[in-house]
Amino acid sequence: MALLIILITCLMVILATSQPCQTPDDFVAVTSPGHIMIGGLFAIHEKMLSSEDHPRRPQIQKCVGFEVSAFLQTLAMIHSIEMINNSTLLSGVKLGYEIYDTCTEVTAAMAATLRFLSKFNCSRETVEFQCDYSSYMPRVKAVIGAGYSEITMAVSRMLNLQLIPQVSYESTAEILSDKIRFPSFLRTVPSDFYQTKAMAHLIQKSGWNWIGIITTDDDYGRLALNTFAIQAAANNVCIAFKEVLPAFLSDNTIEVRINQTLEKIIAEAQVNVIVVFLRRFHVFNLFNKAIERNINKIWIASDNWSTATKIITIPNVKKLGKVVGFTFRRGNISSFHTFLQTLHTHPNDNNKPLHEYAVLFSACEHVKDSDLSRCIYNYSQGTLTYRVNKAVKRNFFMRNDFLWHFTEPGLIHSIQLAVFALGYAIRDLCQARDCQNPNAFQPWEQTLSKCSKECSPGEMKKTTRSQHICCYECVSCPENHYSNQTDMDHCILCNNETHWAPVRSATCLEKEVEYLNWNDSLALLLVALSLLGIIFVLAIGIIFTRNLNTPVVKSSGGLLVCYVILLCHFLNFASTGFFIGEPQDFTCKTRQTLFGVTFTLCVSCILMKSLKILLAFSFDPNLQNFLKCLYKPIPIIFTCTGIQVVICTLWLIFAAPTVEENVSLPRVIILECEEGSILAFGTMLGYIAILAFICFIFAFKGRKLPENYNEAKFITFGMLIYFIAWITFIPVYATTFGKYLPAVEIIVILISNYGILCCTFFPKCYVILCKQETNTKSAFLELIYSYSSHSAGNLAMSHTSLDSTNSNITMTHPSPSENTAAWQKSKDLQAQPVAQICRENVTKFSKTFPRKRISSI
Repeated sequence: MALLIILITCLMVILATSQPCQTPDDFVAVTSPGHIMIGGLFAIHEKMLSSEDHPRRPQIQKCVGFEVSAFLQTLAMIHSIEMINNSTLLSGVKLGYEIYDTCTEVTAAMAATLRFLSKFNCSRETVEFQCDYSSYMPRVKAVIGAGYSEITMAVSRMLNLQLIPQVSYESTAEILSDKIRFPSFLRTVPSDFYQTKAMAHLIQKSGWNWIGIITTDDDYGRLALNTFAIQAAANNVCIAFKEVLPAFLSDNTIEVRINQTLEKIIAEAQVNVIVVFLRRFHVFNLFNKAIERNINKIWIASDNWSTATKIITIPNVKKLGKVVGFTFRRGNISSFHTFLQTLHTHPNDNNKPLHEYAVLFSACEHVKDSDLSRCIYNYSQGTLTYRVNKAVKRNFFMRNDFLWHFTEPGLIHSIQLAVFALGYAIRDLCQARDCQNPNAFQPWEQTLSKCSKECSPGEMKKTTRSQHICCYECVSCPENHYSNQTDMDHCILCNNETHWAPVRSATCLEKEVEYLNWNDSLALLLVALSLLGIIFVLAIGIIFTRNLNTPVVKSSGGLLVCYVILLCHFLNFASTGFFIGEPQDFTCKTRQTLFGVTFTLCVSCILMKSLKILLAFSFDPNLQNFLKCLYKPIPIIFTCTGIQVVICTLWLIFAAPTVEENVSLPRVIILECEEGSILAFGTMLGYIAILAFICFIFAFKGRKLPENYNEAKFITFGMLIYFIAWITFIPVYATTFGKYLPAVEIIVILISNYGILCCTFFPKCYVILCKQETNTKSAFLELIYSYSSHSAGNLAMSHTSLDSTNSNITMTHPSPSENTAAWQKSKDLQAQPVAQICRENVTKFSKTFPRKRISSI
């Protein structure tokens, strides 16, 4: 019975389903009037027929191969426009539409575009040539489509002439983001840049590094191939082969190229992962033939076909292996489901695809659902139509869930976004004008109108709670992030080691390399202070040389000792120069060791001077014997300095300071000397501190010796300045960072150096220059004699007090009768020895002490 019905159906064929257009109106697929007209481009048919190898007459041919998925996309645009018309978004303004079938051919799409560009409300439908189209009123205000990037690019170049907004729901070619070449193009899907990047990342994370690629020979395929190749190389993925298929099914060589591609896949047995940038009909034909050859691979699907229901209907499709795909973001399309439930109530007089679908559905009404799409496709290859009666319409209604199961949610949602984006743009334009008048505005006025304003470079999109991805907020990129294109979904992180970016930046800026430069004002000040210190050292050296034989110079240890100390000060001041300028390995290793050794030598010499002064004026025999044993100037100086040399040598051998780039700061790279070992650095400074502390103790004990020739008090002050400076240095150095860190150590070196230099030599220079009368041998002897006599007297009185105490102890407990007489006698007897002892002791010390002290000094 079923076979009889099918035969009757075939006999009732009376006319071709899709005829060549005879008039421009025949070319329109779907139309509906309105105040503002929106154009639509959809590949409702798979290809355009041609009876010859190449066209001989310039006419639009018939299209065959009805695509249910593209038909659903057309319905999605119609449904979205009806939603706007039935809402309050455009109060009182109705949107109309003209939808054309591109037949997956650039030629048909260009013909439709010419009609879009024709002058509005003109009986002859002509496209006028003008130098300025600002006041030109075309047939439509905007265009939705096309789906394929190759067609979209061709259409966009024509629409650019009048800056008619074009919003694509599926074209993902990265080149379409170029606003120079495609200024009026917009889309509701991301570009292939993100898709290819995700593919390469997925392949790399899955451990695959030997893959094949199949793409189409058009702009979309070539651009996707190039972009993916770059991303694959960045992820260490190698491409074994690249196969390119003809872009259109009307190409007679497509079957041959598909067979060659399959042979290549079989030959490359080690390739188990294949990335496919093809259209649905390419994949459909490729997979059918691959199943015949028992090819089993992992197929990485592009968003063009990853959710295509048509691919799922291929018999034994699971034998192909696994398919991993990327698709568009989905949204709420429940209202579209309701629209499909009531599709039978819509008139199909001005909807040729709906009428054709009803005819094809009627021809396949007895086919089960799993084979329905294939049946529709096969029947659409021929030239049949069917007289649709009421019974067929009822059956059509009963099986309309077939369309819902064939729906690709991501694409439907993308089309809805495109239509609503135009709706919001028109709403904004119509707030200040009467849009019921078709001449209220030109298309180019809404080119920049969107649900949300365009995010400029330096900003990124932040989605709101709205279901529409076209509605978002623009937020500034945070510091060290940038965005270099409009409407970027996220900001890109700069390489923090070499680059930085301020807030809301469109590019990464290269970090500046900084260090304590010679041109820096602080560096110039420190250099000036160092030079001043060197001048002081040279001046003191000249003064001491010219006054070589004076008591002050001799009491300072002689010219040789003074020269050694002054040389140390000179080198300390000079060492600050190694802290300034661009760090080099040599300067990093030299500056700390030079300072450490020379400062140690300086403190060692001052330590010997303190020890000598204490030895010269000490009256305690035990202390004097100890100091005499300890006082070995040259061995002690060499030993103290040698220990520091060993410390610095070990430091340089095992953990030498090196040049390091400090990238922790957000905007600059600090070129600095990394000390290599904090332990070695601390040991060097700690050793100097120990010597300085010993020197301080000896100097403190001799602080009350003769004023004009006594250095002990000033050495004590110098060591105190050193301790204060370096104790302050530790927390400051630990908490300071940046290019001024070396300046901290320079300042401490200058303070300690100036403190010791001033306290050691300035008082002597003052005596030499301003108190010349005290810088004579006689004045020196008089001062020593006076100090010796005073010290001897004190010492004699101490002995006398001790003797009288002992005498008093022996005379205790006298008898009462003899108490008064005995006390008087004892008093007389004690008075004479005390006076005599004092005179003898003073005479003895005054004769022997001056000569002895002068010779020791």
